[in-house]
Amino acid sequence: MGTAAPPELDPHDAEALKIDALESTQTGKKGGKSVPELTPIQAKRLEEREKLRTSSFDAVSSFFMAMILFLGAFVFLLFVIWLTMRMPDRIKAIEPIFENPAGRADNAEGFERDFEPPGAEEVEELMEPTLADTIEAVTDAVSSVAASLDTMNTNAAASTSGSGQGDSRPAGPEGEGQDIIPRFDRWQLNFAVKGIKPYAQQLDFYKIELGSLGGGVQGVDYATSLATSPKSRHSDDSESEKRLYFMWATQSPLKDFDIQLLGQAGIQTGNRQILKFIPQNLENQLANSELEYAKSKGHNSVTEIAKTVFISKTDGSGYQFEVTEQRYRNKR
Repeated sequence: MGTAAPPELDPHDAEALKIDALESTQTGKKGGKSVPELTPIQAKRLEEREKLRTSSFDAVSSFFMAMILFLGAFVFLLFVIWLTMRMPDRIKAIEPIFENPAGRADNAEGFERDFEPPGAEEVEELMEPTLADTIEAVTDAVSSVAASLDTMNTNAAASTSGSGQGDSRPAGPEGEGQDIIPRFDRWQLNFAVKGIKPYAQQLDFYKIELGSLGGGVQGVDYATSLATSPKSRHSDDSESEKRLYFMWATQSPLKDFDIQLLGQAGIQTGNRQILKFIPQNLENQLANSELEYAKSKGHNSVTEIAKTVFISKTDGSGYQFEVTEQRYRNKR
């Protein structure tokens, strides 16, 4: 009598047999019933599944790896915060302080102000007076001669020759403004440097341009990017230049540096004026620093300031102008 072939197992039943077989290897028997042996294919699949299970070593390794990644990201963020805190603050725009100094232009320096010739509408007031009025006017004039010879507060040399009184306004464009010394005559900018390279770096930081003017050349030649590779540009329209500028009044090693930097940019400096052009933002900073320093000394207006000396010093990874000296005017 032949043996019947075993019935084929349903896939779900085969999976259940695998689980039962795994449990039977650990406990021997389950519920007193014998578990059928696995086929080689089922045993191989079960072995492969066991290899894919997460071991304790893998779990611990994953935990430490996650901790290392977290700590690395945290330390990197702390480094970025530290780096940004050490970066120099960008120069912020400051509320400008406007000045309107009076100037005499081409008028001669003097004690007072020459009177203008009378206009047609004023002729009637200058008609010849009567004899009594003339005698009274002569008497008043003689009694006031001593008062007119008093010494006046001025830099002009006194002279008894000539009838002109000159112009008491300071040098500068002609205008009726404040009794104030202009910034180009009031400010002095000093640089603490030991070589041409640090000097050029400071000029670039402040965005100060060097210029060369005159010497038979029309317009102004400018030099920028002084610390890296100086570049030049030319402008024929010098009248459109409205920036504050300074020029050398005495010989200085820094003037020689200016000449060298202009030469590196290909700009001729022979028999020409060397200029420094100050950007508007830096001018505003200097004006505010000057006024704050004056107020700390009990002077609340720039009209009282005769001279302000600034010096450029290192500030973090940048530079900053500070007031080192200030002199004040003696007004009567």
